[in-house]
Amino acid sequence: MLASEPVPFVVKRYKKKLEGFVLKGISLVFLLYTCVSLVACVSNIDSSVKRIDKQKALESNVKLGMAYLEKGNRDAALRSFDKALQFDSRSSEAHLGLALVHQLNGEAQIAEAAFKKAIKGRADFSRSTVLFSYGKFLLEQNRLPEAIKYFNEVSADLSYPSRAQAFYFKGLAAVKMEDSAAAKTAFEYALNLNGGLAAPAIELAAMAFVNRNYPLAKKYLGQFAKNSRQTSRSLWLGIRLERIFGNADQEASYALALRNLYPYSQEYLEYKRLIGENK
Repeated sequence: MLASEPVPFVVKRYKKKLEGFVLKGISLVFLLYTCVSLVACVSNIDSSVKRIDKQKALESNVKLGMAYLEKGNRDAALRSFDKALQFDSRSSEAHLGLALVHQLNGEAQIAEAAFKKAIKGRADFSRSTVLFSYGKFLLEQNRLPEAIKYFNEVSADLSYPSRAQAFYFKGLAAVKMEDSAAAKTAFEYALNLNGGLAAPAIELAAMAFVNRNYPLAKKYLGQFAKNSRQTSRSLWLGIRLERIFGNADQEASYALALRNLYPYSQEYLEYKRLIGENK
């Protein structure tokens, strides 16, 4: 400071310099804060993008695996489901896919382990889908009480779109357990939920025939025919029903279809015995 400068002027002069330093400091702090915020923002965006890409990769591999499975390419399906699990080791969809592949391969123990992982895992779809598939697996293994337990849980899920199928498979389990009353109730419930299902209709037709309720058997057989192509079982049932009702033309029509469509079926052999043919 020069000796000749007045004190107030000097104070004023250094005050301006100080204010300049403060402003520059504030600007620098603001700049640093902005940079940090931008870095954090970019980091969050990058993390979100990675999560989205990971989810898309998971979904794509699961869909691809299911497509391969529908086409019967089990090896390719297996690879797709394994790859999906690399993106999410707890994906219910991926574990379910693996379970279905191993079930088709006859590898029951591996399939069951995968089913249990699917039940415990993270699902982007209804849990009932897994439980329903596991129930069908248990039915296939003749673990009937266990299967019925899962079908009951699935059928109680009012939001599940395949409740009718769950009741149908519950009915099949009851048939195997020789509980005809429970089977009949389950099949009727299935048809009540979805009148377009052919499978429970043929089961009810067969049950009505055994109980000699022939009009009801014919009704259910007609309902089956509306929603499915004829099978050897349905044609053989139709032959016997029309014979009882004395409708020779319809009986002959059923018999011709059975001979042409299913000449090597057990039902056609039964028909030949009925008419007295030995060849």
